[in-house]
Amino acid sequence: MAKKEIKKEKIPGTGLQGMEALTPGGDLQAYINSAHSIGVLTPEEEKKLAEDLYYRNDLDAARKLVLAHLRFVIYIAKSYSGYGLSEADLIQEGNIGLMKAIRKFNPEMGVRVVSFAVHWVKAEIHEYVLKNWKIVKIATTKAQRKLFFNLRGKKKGLEWFTEEEIEQVAKDLGVKPSEVREMEKRLSGSDMSFDPLSESDDDEASFAPSQYLEDEEADPADIFENRSHSEESTSQLYEAINQLDDRSRDILQDRWLADEKMTLHDLAEKYEISAERVRQIEKNAMKKVKQSIASGL
Repeated sequence: MAKKEIKKEKIPGTGLQGMEALTPGGDLQAYINSAHSIGVLTPEEEKKLAEDLYYRNDLDAARKLVLAHLRFVIYIAKSYSGYGLSEADLIQEGNIGLMKAIRKFNPEMGVRVVSFAVHWVKAEIHEYVLKNWKIVKIATTKAQRKLFFNLRGKKKGLEWFTEEEIEQVAKDLGVKPSEVREMEKRLSGSDMSFDPLSESDDDEASFAPSQYLEDEEADPADIFENRSHSEESTSQLYEAINQLDDRSRDILQDRWLADEKMTLHDLAEKYEISAERVRQIEKNAMKKVKQSIASGL
């Protein structure tokens, strides 16, 4: 059976100009099969390619070194499958770390590429996991990042650590027991939509965090008191207005209470007086209304 063609794309940020590496496309298994079909380099072949890259900037040598170690990245990426992230994405991030490592590899160090690259591959995968495992970043300091990944490895089941286990983990990792407890809580938590999802039924919506916020305006006593005060104020206002003479009352109603409010000039034309006179009548009427309300009518 013919193998599905594997997608190729440039991976930026590695310093390897024009470098291309195989990346997982739509068929992850085809990519894995292709990566494993690439021959393993002998120590002599690897050293020769590393020297060609390091001393002569031979990018073809860099490409061969990358392709020969893709299986190594796949192996590491599979160990992070428990985080619920796409294996293809984990491999892609690991490939970026591999390319960075190969660019910085010095053949005179006396170690194999795989030993040098493991740190770079894991560093890229770690960064990807921490950014994408949850909406809220779970570890920000170097110590928290180390604790996060070590704790994931030591936590075999879903049960919470006992006090004895917390003490032992803290001792093994060289941290305080309180830090272990805090990270365990972060690991055990899960992301939740703050507001109910549009497709949620009433039972599901009731568990959304927004439903647990206190509505300070929903106190029945306050609502009744405010409504009573508003109704009383409205009643006093209309009683005070009704005590005015007909023209003053009409001017206030047309200026402030009607749906289509009239201007001073409109009222001046209506009563055949000047706009300034309308303003004076309005001012005096407002003063009388305020005095009536203040005196309790």
